[in-house]
Formats: sequence, C-alpha cells, structure tokens
Amino acid sequence: MIAWSENYQKRIYLGFLLSFIIGIFISLPTVLAAMAIQLILEDMMGIEAISGKDIFLFFLMLLAAVGGRFLFTYLKASIQDTVIYEKLADERIGLGNILKRVPLGFFQQNQTGDLLTAMTTDMSFMEYHAMTMLDMVVNGYITSIVMLIFCMSVNWQLGVIMGLGLIFSAIFLYLMGKASYKNGSVLQNANEDMTGATIEYLRGIALVKTFHQEGATAKGIKNAYQKSKDINIKIEKEYAVYNFFHVMSLRLASTTMVIYGSVMTWQGKMDLPTMVFVDIMSFIAFLSTENLSSAFHVLHVIDHTLDKLDRLTGAQFIDYNGKDMEPSSHTINFQNVSFGYDKRMVLKGVTCTFPENSFTAIVGPSGSGKTTICNLIARFYDVSDGSITLGDKDLRNFTCDSILKQLSIVFQNVYLFHDTILDNIRFGKPDASMEEVVEAAKKARCHNFIMQLPNGYDTVVGEGGSTLSGGEKQRISLARAILKNAPIIILDEATSSVDPENEHLIQEAIHELIYGKTVIAIAHRLPTIEQANQILVLENGRIVQSGTHKELIRQKGTYQDFMRVRENAQNWILGEKTKL
Repeated sequence: MIAWSENYQKRIYLGFLLSFIIGIFISLPTVLAAMAIQLILEDMMGIEAISGKDIFLFFLMLLAAVGGRFLFTYLKASIQDTVIYEKLADERIGLGNILKRVPLGFFQQNQTGDLLTAMTTDMSFMEYHAMTMLDMVVNGYITSIVMLIFCMSVNWQLGVIMGLGLIFSAIFLYLMGKASYKNGSVLQNANEDMTGATIEYLRGIALVKTFHQEGATAKGIKNAYQKSKDINIKIEKEYAVYNFFHVMSLRLASTTMVIYGSVMTWQGKMDLPTMVFVDIMSFIAFLSTENLSSAFHVLHVIDHTLDKLDRLTGAQFIDYNGKDMEPSSHTINFQNVSFGYDKRMVLKGVTCTFPENSFTAIVGPSGSGKTTICNLIARFYDVSDGSITLGDKDLRNFTCDSILKQLSIVFQNVYLFHDTILDNIRFGKPDASMEEVVEAAKKARCHNFIMQLPNGYDTVVGEGGSTLSGGEKQRISLARAILKNAPIIILDEATSSVDPENEHLIQEAIHELIYGKTVIAIAHRLPTIEQANQILVLENGRIVQSGTHKELIRQKGTYQDFMRVRENAQNWILGEKTKL
C-alpha cells in the first residue's frame, strides 16, 4: 500500500506519527485514573489531603488528554485518510489514458469483465477499506506499543506478559494473512467471472428470450455465483479458526496480567493504585489489536487488487516510441505489409497507396482483411512485417493521438454515449459552438429529426444510442465526423445495415463529409463503390485486383464475381408459397 501510494507516502508516514501521539493521549486517562486513586488513598490514610488545586489539575490534565486525542485524530484524518481517494482518482484517470494507448489486442487478452471489475468494484473496495484497514493495523500496533511502554515503566514482568500476548497474536494473524493471500486470487477470479457472466447474460438477453433459452444461458451465471459463494464460505471458515487463536492469545495475556498484578499486590510487592492501573491497562491495551483479523484479511485481498492494477498499468503502450508531429501529406502507403491476430495471418504482403484527396474503396469477401487495413491505418495495431507511411514518415514514429487527429472513422456499428445528442456530436470537437454543431447536423441530414425530439439537441439518448434507430445513430456519427473535419476519412460499411430511405440521407451526408479529403471506404453497395477513384479487391489477405469500377467490371475475376453476387442479391423476389 505504501509503495503503491507513491507521491502520497509522506502524508501516510505523517499519519503514523500522529497515530503515535494519539496513542499517548489514549493511554493518559488510564495513567490519570491510577494517579487519582493514589491521591484518594493517601487522603483516606491521612498522609496528604486532596486539595482543590489537585482536583483542578487532574481535570485539566484529563481535558487535555481528551482534547489532544480528538485534535490529533482530526489532523490525522485530514492528512492521511483522504490519500486513498486522491490516489485512486489519479489511478482511474491514468488507467483510462493507458487504455487509449494500448493495442486492441490488449482487450482480447483482458475480458471486459476483468477491466470493468478493476475500474469499478476493485477500486471502490479499496476506497472503502484500504486506508481504514491500513490505519487499523499500523495504528493499532502503534497504540499497543505505547501502552506496552507505559506498562514496562510500571513493572517489566507485566510488560513481558503483554508483549507475549501481542507476539502470539501477530503469529496467528500472519498465518491468517498467508491463507487470505492464497484465497485472494481465487476470490478475485470468482468476482471477475461473476461480473463477466452477468455482462454476457445482460448483453444477450434479447437473444435468450427469442430462443427461450433462459435455462441454458443462466447456467453460466449460476455457476459463477455458486463459485463466488463457495470461496467466500471457505474464506470465512478459515478466518474463524485463526481469529479464535488470535483473540485467545490477547485474552489470555489480559487475564494473566490481572492475576499477576493481584498476586503481586496481595504479597505487598505492588501498591493498590498500580494494580488498578494494571487492571485497567489489561482491559484496554488490546482493544486496538483485537479487531485486526478482519483488517489482515482485507489487506491481503487488496494486495491482489494492487497486483492486478500493476499488470494493467504496466501494459506496454503501442506508441511508447512515438512523437507528436504533423505529417507532410495525407498520402498513405502500404509496403509489403503482413499482419495477423495471434497466430492467424490476415494480411500477407499487401502493397498499395491511398493518394491524398482521393477516394479508395476496399471490397472483398468476409475475412479477407478489409477492416484490418483500416485498423492498421488508425494504429489500433502495429504491422507484423513491412511498413505503413503517412506522408513520408512511418506510422510507428507517430503517437496515437497525432495519428487520430488526422482521422475520422465512421463505424458500421455506431456507439453513442448515454448523454445528450449535443454532447455526442461534440465528441468530435469538444470546444465546438452550438452554431458549429447545428451546421454539422444539417450537413449530416440529422438536424430535422433532432428538432422533433422532446428536448431537441438536449435529448438524452439511451446507452449505446438504444433509443434511436440505426439510421439516426449513423447520421449522428456522421455529424460527429463532419464536426471534427479531419483530413482522412475511414468509412467502415457505413450504409450496410440501413433502410433505403436512410441510405439516401446517409449518402448525402457522406458527400458532405468526404469533400476534399483522403477517403478509405469498406463498401459493398454499388453507389458507394462507383464513386471511388480506385478500388482495391482483397481475397485471403492479398490484393488480387485494383482499378476503377469501369476497369474492373470488364475483367474476369473476384470483382466481377462479387458484383454479380451483389446484383443477384438486390434483385431477389419472393417465390410462390410452397404447396403442401
């Protein structure tokens, strides 16, 4: 915890120092009680009468002890207790920035449930427990050590008894910690599985209902919940055993201190006020350490959370050697590029050029590598072999931010944030004025339907844009791209899943978007393909044909076959009902 806190370590150490002072103030009332009993006994035996000055001084010291305790407790809380919230705020922002700069393969290796658990459940658990548990353990022992010092000053034998109680308690807490650390990884995996299973179930709920497979689908989520229940019960059973011996060590030490003090007083080796002091001390000395068992368990679970955060924050940036710079032009060149996901090669020796201010269409069967080319241009991944240049510089010399400033990407599956339409469009240019947003919306042919919504541009859309139709979402994404006004446009089948009416509007919006830009479009529809200055035909990860539509349609090969299939698909008609 302390090593992870980095820049906040001084405040944590200062908190420990304040805890030591607090421990002194906590012990003072016990010392004052013994002093008061001594004064009362001396007064009863006629040795020295209690004066008003003695009473005033006693209450003044008691007031100072209580006031000092609360003052230094407040100072410690204000200095140390807020550290975890400040650190985790930094951690969340830092992790968000890291996730923007890792290759997309990182998200295939780390499931959504793992990342979601780390960003929410794990960090929230740390916010609620980390500093409290750290404070409980460290400051608990500090308080016990202060009282041990007081006890030693009275009688060293009693100090030894108290010390032995703390040592045996620490041994059982250590054994509990080892068990907790071993179970911590299993618990964390169970929580991740539970989160992942829940997300998958909720995402597929429509499909589940459609095919009446609630039972089959719920099996995975039930298994995840069962696994979580089993590991938690196992942890509780082990916790109970170690906690019993931990508490027993302290209680035996406390009882032994009372018996020993009483015997010493009966034998005349200890006066009555000292015995009372010992008795009171024996009851309160271990209060701060008795509850440490839960803290030890929680801190070892937090250890695993910190390990997980270290693994995530230690992910290598895809652009760790990149520099922020402007390209000399917006021409993109592929030179003998090969790339694969894990061991499966997708692109094999691709060489092509996307000239500046030109329109290139990429066509080919599913799995041929069309989307992979676009992902490599955006530097979501780096090439396995070969090189890609933007202007005259290798893409690997750029930071991701400096590349993405040059790009606007319109995906086939549009995602809108659970926010207003205004902010979803402004995502392309956060400082855009309202006039600029409206102008972009008009060019994207979405202004009219936005104005018909209950709150216009201030209408909040559902998560992912669920309250809008596919065509409406697509036009808002085009407005976002138009507002950004980047010099390179990538269109990933932007009109593949919309109705003819929306397709017409989207085509008009695309014309507004691509004017004077370097455009790369994955396309299957003839109206889009015919506009291209060049068409690249991919098959099995290789460019098998290139040219314009008029050139390629006259050549035998993949493109001609592709267009024939598209034409047959568009001209299909319903046959007659089959007679039974």
